[in-house]
Formats: sequence, structure tokens, C-alpha cells
Amino acid sequence: MTRIDAKFAELSKAGKKAFVSYIMAGDPDFETSLEIVRGLPGAGVDVIELGLPFTDPMADGPTIQLAGQRALEGGMTLQKTLQLARAFRETDQTTPIVLMGYYNPIYSRGVDSFLAEAKAAGIDGLIVVDLPPEEDSELCLPAQAAGLNFIRLATPTTDAKRLPRVLQNTSGFVYYVSITGITGAAEAQAGDVGPEVARIKGESGLPVIVGFGVNTPEKSRAIASVADGVVVGSAIVGKIGAGAPVSEVLAFVKSLSDGAHSA
Repeated sequence: MTRIDAKFAELSKAGKKAFVSYIMAGDPDFETSLEIVRGLPGAGVDVIELGLPFTDPMADGPTIQLAGQRALEGGMTLQKTLQLARAFRETDQTTPIVLMGYYNPIYSRGVDSFLAEAKAAGIDGLIVVDLPPEEDSELCLPAQAAGLNFIRLATPTTDAKRLPRVLQNTSGFVYYVSITGITGAAEAQAGDVGPEVARIKGESGLPVIVGFGVNTPEKSRAIASVADGVVVGSAIVGKIGAGAPVSEVLAFVKSLSDGAHSA
């Protein structure tokens, strides 16, 4: 059982919804990013999504693209992202970390080396948005063999024919993208999301966490009420990009997590 599996079992037993936060590693710099990540569990975050900066983030909207650029300009790399995870694990051995990014840096590193290093750094799962199920032998299956969850995205355009293929080797949870388009581009609507979550749960039995288009405590509560939890990324990253102090960022995260946990 991974930390992710254990966390969702704990939440289910308590009758609570999950709150997942996305942070770009190294934004605006390594030390500030680490300070924020270390503060996330205390702000009510159940699972941390740690963004891996990449030069061509095709699924991300302007807010997260800019965060990746800031991180890269500050010298952030895959190696330093794993260092950040290791530093976090010095004080927290229980909060799951999901590394979210693109395949190119992993491929360049070498899959076997990357998986060994990620596992040693305390990474629990991967979301690699540009690897379709047809490429499971590239990373998904080796990751699972190494003890990491491989989390897949489903979208409003994932139809009944495609969904079983998407879910085939997915583990940990399913990330449901609530809107068509890029991150931070529109608002999620609970009325649209609820039936899709039920459809995916019926196929997989896994927790379904909803992201994209969640940016307020009220929206966090509304979406969490029709899912197993909610992810917020762009709204938090936007605060960091605007230069908000760490305490203000974490207070905002706490308001969002309170929203999800009250669902």
C-alpha cells in the first residue's frame, strides 16, 4: 500500500473528502517553494502535487506556464525537484507526494534511474500528461513495479469506448479534468462534474479527484461534494506568482481545504 492508498483509506474511513494542492517545484525559488510545500499539510492538504518544471507545458494555462518559467530561470531541474521532495521528507513521512509533469525530463534521465531516485526521494505517484495508455510500457508499468502509483487523467471527452483503456493500469486515484481546455481557463460546474465522477467510479472503483477550474473555497466545497476530493493549482500558483508572502499563500490554501473538508 502506497502513502496515497493509505491516505484515501484514512479519509474514506473518516467520511472526509480529499484536498489536493498543486505547487510548481522551485517557484519562485527553491527555498520559498520548500517552505510552502512544508506548510501545506498544516494548511489541510491531504495530497501534494509537485509540478516538475518543463519548457513546453502543453496542458497548462498561462499561470502555471509562467510558474514553470520562473522555476527554470531560477535553475530548477528534475534533480533539484527530487531534492526538494527529499527535504520535505525529513520532517513529513506521511503526506503523499505526486510528481506531475511531462515525459521528456524523465526520458532524458533514464526511466530506471529516475524511478529509483524518485522512490528514494519519497515520491509516491506520477502524473505524466503526455504519455497515453498505449505507451504504458514506457513508464506506467515500470513505475508500478517500483511501487509508485501511476495516476491517469480522464476528461469530459473521454467516452465510454476510451475510458476502460485509460483506467486499465491507473492506480491511486483518477484525476478528472472538469473542463475542456487548459488549466485556469474556466470554472468547474458541480452539475456537470457529478455524473462524470459517478461514471468513472463505476468503471474503476478508484477515488475520483476533480481538478481544473476550482479557485475559491465555495467552489472547492461544491466540487468536493460530488467527488472524492478536489485539486486546486492555478489559483494557488497565481498567489505565489503575485509575490504573496508564504503565510498568505498558506492561509489561502487553508481556506480552500476547509471548503473541501466541509463537503
